[in-house]
Amino acid sequence: MKLFSCMRELGFFLLALSMAGCVSHSDGGHGSTPQHNISREESSAKIHTELAAEYYVRGQLGVALEELSLALQSKSDYAKAYNVRGLVRMALNEDQQADEDFQYSLRLNNNDPDSHNNYGLFLCKRGKELDSIKHFMAALKNPLYSTPSKAYLNAGLCSMKAGNMKDAEEFLQNALTAQPNMPEALLALANLSFTKEDYAGAKSYFMLYKRNNVSPLTAENLWLAVRIERKLGDRTEENSYAMQLRKNFPDARETQLMLYRQ
Repeated sequence: MKLFSCMRELGFFLLALSMAGCVSHSDGGHGSTPQHNISREESSAKIHTELAAEYYVRGQLGVALEELSLALQSKSDYAKAYNVRGLVRMALNEDQQADEDFQYSLRLNNNDPDSHNNYGLFLCKRGKELDSIKHFMAALKNPLYSTPSKAYLNAGLCSMKAGNMKDAEEFLQNALTAQPNMPEALLALANLSFTKEDYAGAKSYFMLYKRNNVSPLTAENLWLAVRIERKLGDRTEENSYAMQLRKNFPDARETQLMLYRQ
């Protein structure tokens, strides 16, 4: 499988991870601040920013921007509001404004791991994979970062995109160390193993992914499984996955690829 196809199958994880954990509930605009010392203005900015993050996750980007405007009216230098606004503008393909928001968030609070992680995602998506790794590593340097597995996963995916398979594998294994059986890391390692023509390893990781993933298999998942079993020569398993792909996703691009390559 070509690397480009591999990254197409994994790309949706980057978006999902950018939506998760973008607001830290223990951090104010300039670093950790005890809750009882937060001013009325900062408390209002925090509430509106957290609401904006929820609307962002739901895809209600216009409402998210309205909440962020209210947050910045309350406190114009609230770093996390700029971080979340960067995510919203990234989703709107307003790249210049998103870049400015992420950078300003980091100027206000360069120790915020979420801002580094999200800016890293932005850079990776815009073809600046090597620059993105620096921000994932900056996030991981913060001992208070509560979700290091996400930064390791993102570093692994972006290293794969850059063609650096050795670093990618190391980052993904670190993600599993930080969060054992992390489904996204297992799927990434299945794709990475397939790319390296380690088909037995790819199947092992894919089976672990199936066991630990709570969501139904997607068309991308099933197409990977079909190709793994095809390479291993297991026609029974190949046909089982192929039947699921045709039945559940008759119009998917992956189904058409499978039919074309039979």
